[in-house]
Amino acid sequence: MHTSGLSDPAARDENRLKQLFWPTIRTANDVDYLGAAGYWICTVVALFAVVGLLGQSHPFLAVLLFLFFYLGGVGVRERSRYAAAAVFLAYVADMLGSGPGVLRVFLAALLLSNLRATWIASRWKPDSEDAVPPPRFNETLTDKIADQLPMWLWPKVRVFYYALSVIVMVLLVAGDIALFFHWH
Repeated sequence: MHTSGLSDPAARDENRLKQLFWPTIRTANDVDYLGAAGYWICTVVALFAVVGLLGQSHPFLAVLLFLFFYLGGVGVRERSRYAAAAVFLAYVADMLGSGPGVLRVFLAALLLSNLRATWIASRWKPDSEDAVPPPRFNETLTDKIADQLPMWLWPKVRVFYYALSVIVMVLLVAGDIALFFHWH
C-alpha cells in the first residue's frame, strides 16, 4: 500500500486521539482522514440528538437537529468551514441550555477540533506530490457513505443547509434566552 502512495507511515505513527483532538496536516491523506473523521463525529452527534429528543417526545426537533448535524458532517467532509463552525456553535449553544456533562464536553471538544481541522484543511494547498488528494473509495458500504455520498450530496444541499443552520441557531439561542429568564 505504501508503494502505491495510498498510505502515509508518518500519520499512522501518531496517536489517533491526538490526531482527533489536535490535528496536523502534512499530506493530502491527512486532509482526507480529518474530513472523514469530522463526518463521522457529526454523524454520531446527529444520532445522539435524535435519541435524546425522541426520548423527550420531540420528534420535530429530533428530525431538525438530525438533518442539521448530519448535513453539517457532509459539509465538513467537503471542507466547509461554515458547516464546521455552525455545527460547533450550535452544539455549544445547546449544551449551554441543557447543561454540560462529561460526554457532552467530550463531543464539544471533538467538534472544536473538527472546526480547527476543517479550517486548516480548507486552506492547505502545498505544491508537492503529497498534495494530490487520495482516491475516494467506493468498495464497501462505509466507503459509499463517508466518501461518495458527501461528494454527491453537498453541492445539492449546501444552500438548504445555510438556511437550516440559521433556523437552528435562532431556535437554540431563543431557547437559551428563554431558559435564562426562566431561571432568574
